[in-house]
Amino acid sequence: MDIRIKTMVLGHVQTNCYLVYREGSGRGVIIDPADDGPAISAACREAGVTPEAILLTHGHGDHILAADGLRKEWGVPVIASEAERALLADPSLNLSLALGMPRTSLKADREVKDGDVVEAAGFRFQVIATPGHTKGSVCYLEKEEEVLFSGDTLFEESLGRTDFPTGSTKEIVESITGRLFALPDDIVVYPGHGNPTVIGREKQYNPAVMYRR
Repeated sequence: MDIRIKTMVLGHVQTNCYLVYREGSGRGVIIDPADDGPAISAACREAGVTPEAILLTHGHGDHILAADGLRKEWGVPVIASEAERALLADPSLNLSLALGMPRTSLKADREVKDGDVVEAAGFRFQVIATPGHTKGSVCYLEKEEEVLFSGDTLFEESLGRTDFPTGSTKEIVESITGRLFALPDDIVVYPGHGNPTVIGREKQYNPAVMYRR
């Protein structure tokens, strides 16, 4: 069965929420549910997909606001890095207040760390710890499908901001050049904002390369 990745661009900061499933399987995964639970649920129903998990790349409000409502509606676990626990729980740290969103505090049902594998909807997502945008930022790699969900760590010819709580420019550059650029060139990257890209292109054109120098 072929993988399908439905991108929903949601909220005033244009956050990418992804519904990942295989055609005809009826099972899927939601990645970074942004701020519009009804739209995400409608997309699931339109695709004939029942979500089995909600994966968070990091804890900022524009990526997590709809997570609790979707968790309750579908009865599925929210999965996030163990290093993101404090940020998820604190509306000041997770920027939900600064972004003008409802005060948001969230606790993950399952906490993961580097090297863990999340199995859901017939997929195996390898957790890659990529601190920098936030301390607990992670990416999810589906090796068989050759796709990476990079959150706000790696963008098309850009990288995530590091001037937010727990951010670090040094760490994000190391995460990108040391961890993500070690992946095969043809891995397709689905970021938290903007267009998809591929690892090979980012090795050539991403400014993280110049930071490293």
